[in-house]
Amino acid sequence: MSNNRGALVIIGGAEDKEGECQVLREFVRRAGGTKARIVIMTAATELPRDVGENYIRVFERLGAEDARIVDTETREDARSSTAIEAIEKATGIFFTGGDQARITDILKDTDIDALIHKRFGEGVVVGGTSAGAAVMPDVMIVEGDGETHPRMDTVELGPGMAFLPGVVIDQHFSQRGRLGRLISALAQQPAVLGFGIDENTAMVVTDSQFEVIGEGSVTIVDESEATYTNVSEILKDEPLAICGSRLHILPHGYKFDLKTRKPILENLTSDNSNLNNVANNGNIAASQVTV
Repeated sequence: MSNNRGALVIIGGAEDKEGECQVLREFVRRAGGTKARIVIMTAATELPRDVGENYIRVFERLGAEDARIVDTETREDARSSTAIEAIEKATGIFFTGGDQARITDILKDTDIDALIHKRFGEGVVVGGTSAGAAVMPDVMIVEGDGETHPRMDTVELGPGMAFLPGVVIDQHFSQRGRLGRLISALAQQPAVLGFGIDENTAMVVTDSQFEVIGEGSVTIVDESEATYTNVSEILKDEPLAICGSRLHILPHGYKFDLKTRKPILENLTSDNSNLNNVANNGNIAASQVTV
């Protein structure tokens, strides 16, 4: 990511909207705080008014200057002059949850899509939760089975919105047991980094690194140095074998370098150096575990 691009706030879903709102608070802060002008993109949901108004209430309670819904039910809506004007003035653009395929079916390669990428390149913060998180890569997980071992037929992939290309992202990660489908998705494309984001947790991407915010963890699967896979030898419903992949589990406050594909551990205390296993608010941070 170039230095002038905005931050990405990629949320694993089910973020707190009633209490401290740690994750959404971070989005508002990065979007300008009390001067934030936030556009809520509701393409993913079939209840745009209800979902959108809920986020308006939260963002305004947190102090945003303005929060408004951009509802696009059809691709024709994606050329709306009213929507385009709102996005032109926004300092933060937020994609709600729902069905990620609806986001790409309605918005991809439209005027709004081009404008959001332009604003992102100018420094506007782009956030998304659940389905809004799934669309962040250039190739996204459309749907798939959770709580299962990796197989080629575990997951269906499709084009994403390409805010963070070259990776795979899954959400509701620990809560729905989605490690198997994340590994299956990685095995089917050239990307070597997969991120599984827990609920009420976000990875906040700036430049070429991200920080974990929230009550859960981000699980990182790095296949860049994998020594063996049986992908070319198996049928779709047969189990995947992958050797030599790396696994990192990072809770709140931990950072990761997307260029070096390594956690950023320099500022941690020496007590954390033993296999980098750290207890933090009840979460365990594990780094560079080979599987």
